[in-house]
Amino acid sequence: MNPIDRRSVLRAGLLVAGGAALAACGGENRKPSFIAPDGEQVRKLEAARRGAGGAVRDFQLTPAEGTIDLGGRTVRTWTYGQRLPGAEIRVKAGEVVRARVANALPTGTTVHWHGVALHNGADGVPGVTQSQIKPGAEYVYEFAAPDPGTYWLHPHVGTQLDRGLYAPLIVEDPKEPLSYDAEWVVVLDDWLDGVTGTPDQVLAELSKGMGGMGSGGGGDHSSMPGMDMPGMDMGSASPSPGSSGTGGHMLMGAQSTLLGGDAGDVRYPYFLVNGRLPGDPETFRARPGDRVRIRFVNAGGDTAFRVALGGHRMTVTHTDGFPVQPVETDALLIGMGERYDVLVTVTSGAFPLAALAEGKNAAARAVLRTDASAGGPAPDVRPRELNGKIVGYGELRPSDSARLEQRRTDRTLRLELTGGMMKYDWAINGRAYDPEKPYPVRRGERVRLAFVNRTAMWHPMHLHGHTFAMAPTGVRKDTAIVPPNTSLYVDFDADNPGRWMVHCHNVYHGESGMMALLGYQV
Repeated sequence: MNPIDRRSVLRAGLLVAGGAALAACGGENRKPSFIAPDGEQVRKLEAARRGAGGAVRDFQLTPAEGTIDLGGRTVRTWTYGQRLPGAEIRVKAGEVVRARVANALPTGTTVHWHGVALHNGADGVPGVTQSQIKPGAEYVYEFAAPDPGTYWLHPHVGTQLDRGLYAPLIVEDPKEPLSYDAEWVVVLDDWLDGVTGTPDQVLAELSKGMGGMGSGGGGDHSSMPGMDMPGMDMGSASPSPGSSGTGGHMLMGAQSTLLGGDAGDVRYPYFLVNGRLPGDPETFRARPGDRVRIRFVNAGGDTAFRVALGGHRMTVTHTDGFPVQPVETDALLIGMGERYDVLVTVTSGAFPLAALAEGKNAAARAVLRTDASAGGPAPDVRPRELNGKIVGYGELRPSDSARLEQRRTDRTLRLELTGGMMKYDWAINGRAYDPEKPYPVRRGERVRLAFVNRTAMWHPMHLHGHTFAMAPTGVRKDTAIVPPNTSLYVDFDADNPGRWMVHCHNVYHGESGMMALLGYQV
């Protein structure tokens, strides 16, 4: 088995912080005017997207509280339509999604369509693009889906994402170049809601910082001995001690070489594949010799997953919806909000799809079966592929159709990721999220975002409404891991006017302040 080298996994575009002097965002004191989410430029662009006459597809979303079976364990939580994940939304590129949301929750909510370059008014960010949908109210999202790919949807209100409010969104390519026999959408998640507490209780505990944790914290969260080393047998997850609401949600000692140290903040009792526990996993059935397209989505709140299919290698074809030049790998590291598409030619038998909760000494799993008579893999099996080759950003190249045109950079925004566990004061440029102070850009600019991570924690950074090209390879993504004490440079074309969020997709970091807005100037 090959040793795991973090640098070979995440080295592309990751430069030592402080290596290059970059211009900080200027003009904040000039109080520029910004294009409104329903402004004329936004409306005109959406009208142009619909000019091709794509069909309108209607969907219903009902966020509600209820009891869900995770496969041997029932929990009280919030879901879309009493399903986990919610029912898949599937359209073709160029078609219009019309989703009617009937809010049956006891509180307000929104829906964010993660990764889709939709018009700004449909982005689902409360206080920016819309007001919260009140309990008992309905709201209709309507937008053209311009680009094929694997996307997903979730709320953008508080910690609601870390309940069961998520579902896949698949935008098919009418001219699909890939050939395959079957398709499997795999949604990964970390779970505690209704087991050891609620996400709101987790945030309340974490927000006290390590100085106020009492028996639940103490010491340096980033200096505990490693728990996730190559070759180590990862045991099954088990519920944390204590009953719901008793505290102890902070995770201590979770370490990952791949992630650069500290693996996460939150102690989760369970990890799921498509809403199922490892003891009663989902089984996907295919035929020997089938070419299967697997679409991976990480819907977790605080967990990166290392994913492999036992007995098989995977060919990566897409990341975050956009095509890449095919590359083979044994495993993938998927941060929160990231998506990967792979092709696998399956052999005869029954094979574990294992998703290690990176650095957290636990795993989720599913089963791919091509032979009804084959015995099933053991619940605690860890495929050797997990410790094999893990394809990194630096090995991915965009396909010709996804490559950004080469041009000069018009504007660089330096976004320092700041804060830490002691005060739980995560922020961007030392400033907690303030929707009244967007960083300005102009339509038509090539914008460079310089994510400079000054913290001891990794952060999956997500840009709404756009797909960026990662330096130096140009691979297209909308969410990317920034390890501790490194910098990541990404470029995007400012071609989708409005006010767009950029934030850490660790829901607890984001809600603590590691969010900002980019605003298109009038």
